[in-house]
Amino acid sequence: MSGALSGLRIVEIAGLGPTPFAAMWFADHGAQVLRIARPGARHIFGLERDVLDRGRDWLELDLKSPAGRDLARDLILRADALIEGMRPGVMERLGLGPGDFPANPRLVYGRMTGWGQAGPLAHSAGHDLTYIAITGALHAIGPAAHPVPPLNLVGDFAAGSMHLVAGMLAAVLSARETGEGQVVDAAISDGVAHLMAMISGMRAAGIWQDARQANLLDGGAPYYACYPCACGGFLAIAAIEPQFWAELIRRLGLSAEDLPDRADPANWPALRALLAARIATRSRDDWAAALEGTDACAAPVLSIDEAPQHPHNRARAVFSGSEPRPAPLLSRTPGRLGPGRRISAQEAQDLWR
Repeated sequence: MSGALSGLRIVEIAGLGPTPFAAMWFADHGAQVLRIARPGARHIFGLERDVLDRGRDWLELDLKSPAGRDLARDLILRADALIEGMRPGVMERLGLGPGDFPANPRLVYGRMTGWGQAGPLAHSAGHDLTYIAITGALHAIGPAAHPVPPLNLVGDFAAGSMHLVAGMLAAVLSARETGEGQVVDAAISDGVAHLMAMISGMRAAGIWQDARQANLLDGGAPYYACYPCACGGFLAIAAIEPQFWAELIRRLGLSAEDLPDRADPANWPALRALLAARIATRSRDDWAAALEGTDACAAPVLSIDEAPQHPHNRARAVFSGSEPRPAPLLSRTPGRLGPGRRISAQEAQDLWR
C-alpha cells in the first residue's frame, strides 16, 4: 500500500452511505481497510459494484455465529481503528463493543449513527433527510414555498462521513502520542449543526432571516442564484463582492446606472427580473464561453454526465471515467483509485498477521 495513511489498519463493519464513504476515503489515502460484510447481503439499490466500496478487501462473516464473531474480534485486535454504523447497543450485544478489546488499548472505535449514541432519538430509525431536519439546515434550503432535499450530501457525507474521518484521524494521532484509543461518536445530526455554524452565527447576529430564499446564500439575493438560459440550461452566478458584480454586469451587457441598488432587499425582485431577462437571451454554453475564466463569478450548471468532460475537471483529472478520484490532492503521497476484492477468512488472517 502507498499513500499518506499507509500502515494504518482499519476494520469496517459493512453499512450504508456514511460508513462506506469514510472507509473509501481512508483506503483512497493508503490505509489498509478490511470490510466485513454479512453473507449474501445485497446492495440496497441493487448495484453490482458500488463506487464507495473501492480500494479495500472484503470478507463475508456471520457475526451472529460464534466463529464469525471470534474471527472479527481477532482482526479488530490487530487493527488501529474500527468503523461501524449499527444502532446503539448492537455491537455491544455481539461482544464487539468498545469495551471488549482491552488487549488493544490503542484502538480508535469510530461509531457512525444518525442521532448519536445517546439522546431521546438514539434508537430511532432515520435517514439523511430526517437528520438534517432537526438542525435547521433543511428548513433553510430550497425555494420559499417548501424545503428541498439537498441530495444526501449535507447529512450522510459532509456531516456524517467527513466528521467521522476527521474525528478518527484526531483520535489516531492522539493514540500514537498517548497509547490510548477512544470512541468517536459521530452523529449526523451533530455534524449538520456543526456545519451550520456560520449560518447560525449570522442568524444570532441578526443578519440572517429564518426563512428560505430570503438571504444572501440561499437564493434570495439575485446576485447569488441560478437563471434559465435560452437553451433550457442554467447559469449559476455568485457575484457577491462589488468588484465581481461590476465585472458580471459589464460582461452581461448591462449598465450599473440602469439597475436598482442591490444593497436594498426591496429591490431584489426587480433586479432578479432584469438579470433573468438578459440571461434568457443566450444559451448556457454561450454564457459560459463569455464568462468562465473571468472574475464575473459565473459557471454553467452541468449535468452529472457533463461534469467529467468540463475542461477544468479534465485538466485536474477530477474523474476517472465517471468515478471521482481521491480528494484532496496531496503533493507527496497522493491518493489512488484501487479495486475492491473478496477474500477468504484465511487470507484475511494471513494479511493481518
